[in-house]
Amino acid sequence: MRTRTLSTATALAVIFSSAALVAGTAAPAAADSAEALPVSSVGDVVVDGEHQRVYVSDPTGGKIVVTDYTGEHEATVDGLPGVGGLAVAPDSGQVHAAVAGTGRIVSVDTTTYARTASYDLGGADGPATLEAAGGKLWFGYKGGIGSLDVSGSEPVVKLAQGTGVTWDGVPLLGTDPAVPDVLAAGEQGNSWADVAVYDLGGGAPALRATKNVTGDFKQLDLTPDGEQVLTTWDDGHGYAFPAYSTKDLGKVARYPTDPYPNAVAIAPDGTVAGGSMSAYAPDVHVYRPGATTPVREYDFPNTGDTSGGDELVPAALAWAPDGSRLVAVSVNSRGTYTFRAFVEPGRSLPELTLSAPAKAQRGKPLTVTGKLSAAAPLPAGTALTVTRDDSVRPDVALPPVRTAADGTFSFEDTPDEGGEVTYEVAYAGDGTHAAARASASVDVSRDAATLTLDGDGKVHDHGTDVTFTARLGTTHKNRTVEIWADPYGTDQPKALVKKAEADADGNVSATVDLKRDTVVTARYAGDSRTKAATAKSTAYARVKVSTTLARHYRTGTIGSRKYYYFHKNTGPRHTTKMTYYKGRKQRLELQVHADGRWHEGASAYFKLNPDGTSPVTLDAPGQAGIRLRLRSSYVNGTSGDNVNTTTHGAWKYLYFTR
Repeated sequence: MRTRTLSTATALAVIFSSAALVAGTAAPAAADSAEALPVSSVGDVVVDGEHQRVYVSDPTGGKIVVTDYTGEHEATVDGLPGVGGLAVAPDSGQVHAAVAGTGRIVSVDTTTYARTASYDLGGADGPATLEAAGGKLWFGYKGGIGSLDVSGSEPVVKLAQGTGVTWDGVPLLGTDPAVPDVLAAGEQGNSWADVAVYDLGGGAPALRATKNVTGDFKQLDLTPDGEQVLTTWDDGHGYAFPAYSTKDLGKVARYPTDPYPNAVAIAPDGTVAGGSMSAYAPDVHVYRPGATTPVREYDFPNTGDTSGGDELVPAALAWAPDGSRLVAVSVNSRGTYTFRAFVEPGRSLPELTLSAPAKAQRGKPLTVTGKLSAAAPLPAGTALTVTRDDSVRPDVALPPVRTAADGTFSFEDTPDEGGEVTYEVAYAGDGTHAAARASASVDVSRDAATLTLDGDGKVHDHGTDVTFTARLGTTHKNRTVEIWADPYGTDQPKALVKKAEADADGNVSATVDLKRDTVVTARYAGDSRTKAATAKSTAYARVKVSTTLARHYRTGTIGSRKYYYFHKNTGPRHTTKMTYYKGRKQRLELQVHADGRWHEGASAYFKLNPDGTSPVTLDAPGQAGIRLRLRSSYVNGTSGDNVNTTTHGAWKYLYFTR
């Protein structure tokens, strides 16, 4: 064991020099979703509603990627160089794909994703667009429109079906299952574009109307009634999705949008979805038939390295057959493609706001106000449900309210419980509006609770069992009090000592084994009519400290004091035993008796060993007739920590002889 030393000679020098030594909103049934797609390009997107699967063709990668409705990857069909247009069979048993690199149409089973057929297209150059109508598959290739009929014993391919128009490139095609005898076609990638409408009822396409317009078409689609064909370019009249009559291709409507329109798709109920390549504006716009203001808009986030948001891939919009969701594909500046699904996009998303006073008095009426608004106007008298939630009774139904002509509403309520009271107003939605809800909270007054705790500031010997008593005044219902003890230091956590209901006098008592300075806290959680309360007391604990001397040759008394006798050339050994704490030091103080009184001599701090001991050897003074006294102390803050209160050990008296 290491022994420290303290110089007695230094202490004697101090006497004569007189110097001292000092040491140390909206809630749809299913959420919108986004998932990265393992593709390097996008040719077409179609939705299989029967199996709730989405098919995305990747011409550059030569594959079709299959996902579920949320974008989770399901399968990949490889070996399809230049695959572009896709079409789901009417019975949803097959997905057909136009494969430009092989000049074929390939069929894929929608259950196993295995290729079930591959049809040669008789030399068609680069077939890239595909639609199903009139019991046949119609495909666009460089310079024409062709058909594939697989209803008979042998497939029948016919080319040059798009009569009446000279197609420079690969025509875009548009059909709708509700009008299987109508086929729309349009030029893509030209400043001057041909648009044509064909009747399919007679077997071979019969040209109904054709028109040459200004535009750079990316996609076109038919309305479910077969009366209109929509494109992505408004014939030089600004950014919009124009609608042309399928009778004579006269313009009958337009849906204004942001730059630059690049996709259009029509839902089974006629709802129009238009896409635009807009880095700094919404990317997808949803319109009611004939409307000029969108009922919903979607703005893609920025997942790349540029300042603008991700952009919609041209022609990458598709509806689920039941109109329940709209699928889109975006791309960022790093070339990452993202599948995006929007739930119930055809329903306007109402905005429901609610306002309540921040504070209110219990038992007094308060007023809550709000407003319901939507891009698709809501009628006056729209019904809203109201619920109240407090700490005693959750989800209490209050009388419903109805909106005024401007969408505003208000109601009055008198809360009988205090604390946080939350009001929720909900709109159920309808065929054209999504559901919406809003909530507002009020801090309702509660009575103050009286809580006291005794024992603050008292000092106790180390290891004393100290009882603390909390007293709780009048409350509404809750009478439970917790008493916690938090000893000083970071190595011991705060602990729950007792949790109990107050007795008839409002008292709860707990006993703490006090070995350190300790903050004792009484807590009352409150109830619906009484506030929470806290009371604290800090109790202080001394350390255990004792000292022993060695190397003396006898003991005796001088006056009434017991002295340890040492020869003048013998250095006393003083050993302190103190309550241990990591890094703790004991302060050893030495005083010298002269002129009939004790004088401050030397003091120094010495570390405790892990067993709490601290032996110190004093130098022999070399002089007889000297009287000294020593004591060890723990000094809060300077003994290396502050977890106990300052504690002084007893003085030990020494006398040096010849």
